[in-house]
Amino acid sequence: MEIEQELQRRLIKTVAERVILHTDELVALDQAIGDGDHGLNMKRGFEAVLADLDKFSAMPLGESLKGVGMTLVMKVGGASGPLYGSLFMALGKSWPAQAHRAGLAQAFAAAVDAVKARGKSDVGQKTMIDVLVPVLWILQDTAGDLPARLCSVAQEAATATIPVRAQRGRASFLGERSIGHMDPGARSAALMVCAVVDVMEGRA
Repeated sequence: MEIEQELQRRLIKTVAERVILHTDELVALDQAIGDGDHGLNMKRGFEAVLADLDKFSAMPLGESLKGVGMTLVMKVGGASGPLYGSLFMALGKSWPAQAHRAGLAQAFAAAVDAVKARGKSDVGQKTMIDVLVPVLWILQDTAGDLPARLCSVAQEAATATIPVRAQRGRASFLGERSIGHMDPGARSAALMVCAVVDVMEGRA
């Protein structure tokens, strides 16, 4: 599967615009259990990505992903910048020459490992990892309709963080009070996954 330049542009643009569109939601989620700055930080980072959209669209996709990651590291404050930066940079570094499903799964696995290492986190701790790992499992599973399953699993995984007690990040300091709220990082991760799916299925 070849990722043509116009498709690459639409993928980057749609992911960025989707996160920006949900700024207020992400702010509200983070106000409940964090600093309240996740939405604004992510908005600032992806506005910077959009400002360089022509440059990122013209690069080979692996290099483009690394460039997006570097931009997020530099522009997104708090923990989210290094975490999402690590995700995109590791994904770009491991991006296969031919974008077949097995190669995509391997690249995404490397990206998830990079986020785990950066955040010292794992599944069940109420972080973006709780979305990224189920998405990885779907990529590794060769059965079924891949795009539709990716989005639904990402959304379900984000919702599943609501009853979980946070064990990483600022929310962990709230203890039991972190229960009952969706993790904002999990939500932003789900937004990105569904944005990619929408592009690949021709809905964006």
